Amino acid sequence: MRTNYVLVDYENVQPKNLVLLTEDHFRIKVFLGSTLPKLQTKLVLEMQQLGNRAEFIQIDGNGKNALDFHIAYYIGQLATREPASFFHIISKDTGFDPLIAHLKSKGIFAKRSSSLDGIPILKALESADENQQVTAVIDKLKGMPKNRPQKESTLKTMINAWFGKNLDSSSLNQIVNELKSKKFISIDEKSKVTYSLPN
Repeated sequence: MRTNYVLVDYENVQPKNLVLLTEDHFRIKVFLGSTLPKLQTKLVLEMQQLGNRAEFIQIDGNGKNALDFHIAYYIGQLATREPASFFHIISKDTGFDPLIAHLKSKGIFAKRSSSLDGIPILKALESADENQQVTAVIDKLKGMPKNRPQKESTLKTMINAWFGKNLDSSSLNQIVNELKSKKFISIDEKSKVTYSLPN
């Protein structure tokens, strides 16, 4: 799977559900304005859980579009080193769109989304039918060998986030029960999850 860089314009979008980015192929960079007074505790904790795949970047200066130029610079640096990667700019600022168009004209995968939910690789899960859901969940879990949920409640929360929070408790239970019946997971009396996923 190609590396997916997620570059967040924090002045414009305060991301939620970083649990969506726990797979190993995601790298997240959150760009902070020089005058930002504070960060959300939940965001900081979620970033910590992603380990060295996530970082905050404090920009220098506070001129107009200063943060945008920093994002453009980092994409240029990364695209030079890793031209096969996919670059996702998370911002509601349409001023990024000419940059996206230019990157695409150079054969570089890039897209702007106004939220994490808009990232194409994540959005595809929302349209999965019931027969595809378990397969999709297995594929997602296989992609995050070091960050799999350890508790049943956390696993259900993560699965629901993957499907755009469109699953009710019955659907979530059905997916988890199928994972158990196929022996891909086991859950003990303390709700601890153990994984035996196929290669």
